[in-house]
Amino acid sequence: MPFISHNNYHAHYEIDGPESGPVFVLVNGLTQYSSLWRPYVTALAGAGFRVATFDLLGQGDSDKPALFISQEDQVAVLRKLVDTLGQDNPVYLAGISFGGLIALRYAIAYPETLAGLVPMSTFAELSPQLSLLGAALRNGLVLGGIGYLQDLLLPMNLSNEWLGAQMENLGAIKRPGWLANDVYALQNLMESFIDFTPLTPGLARISVPTLILNGEFDFLTPRALHETMRVHIPDSALVIIPRAYHAFTLEKPTLTAHLLRRFAERVQDGSFVGGRSIWIASESNEGELLPFPAGFDHLRALPVPPESQ
Repeated sequence: MPFISHNNYHAHYEIDGPESGPVFVLVNGLTQYSSLWRPYVTALAGAGFRVATFDLLGQGDSDKPALFISQEDQVAVLRKLVDTLGQDNPVYLAGISFGGLIALRYAIAYPETLAGLVPMSTFAELSPQLSLLGAALRNGLVLGGIGYLQDLLLPMNLSNEWLGAQMENLGAIKRPGWLANDVYALQNLMESFIDFTPLTPGLARISVPTLILNGEFDFLTPRALHETMRVHIPDSALVIIPRAYHAFTLEKPTLTAHLLRRFAERVQDGSFVGGRSIWIASESNEGELLPFPAGFDHLRALPVPPESQ
């Protein structure tokens, strides 16, 4: 099991796929662990990509420091991972939620090392709603432990359809999270938001093509937070994923892997349409993006004709 060393800590990583392919680096959300990316590794490696997954400090098989873990430390680990991959192939960086925030920080600091960026269900500004939700989740972790935090996050992050189909298996679904996470390390990760400084002033330094993915029903990081990224990142496109919630990477892996692959392919062949454009993803797993219809406010609900509901 390979590790990256940083400040006497060790971060676990895995690399799959052909050495000659373009690279995707995938960054976990707050309570996640790298093996959750397995469907993406299979899909992207099968399409010729080299795929790097890793556990942030405080997660999975990486070290879990008992004291404060800074977001700058996570960016430093990510930089060492990118360096490990070498400079021969283009690198695409994608992160979900907390991982999206780390990806944004990395792209602001090291845009020259990337070919493209995909922030998903994330933010550059800590809004009052998100700040209060984060404090409530941290209190839930401290008072109730990891199991209680999972009980709070599942209905926030996933749809009724997904949860309904999994109700009898939720214990088995949550069990790896109990084993992979440590209550003090998670608390430290949450406390890395203390004195959070908005990233918005630095977003213009992200010079690479950027695909911003936001679930239609994501109320943890709603569309207004993604709008900040769209407006300030020059070569960006905002894609709204229909009927998706905050953790759409878990609920819709086939569709999301398709979006990642098509983004990288379009960047490579020069057909990516950025320019702060707005799109709607297909509800099928292989469909094309649809331009957001003119004359509608994209910060409100998606315009859907009654006959297509």
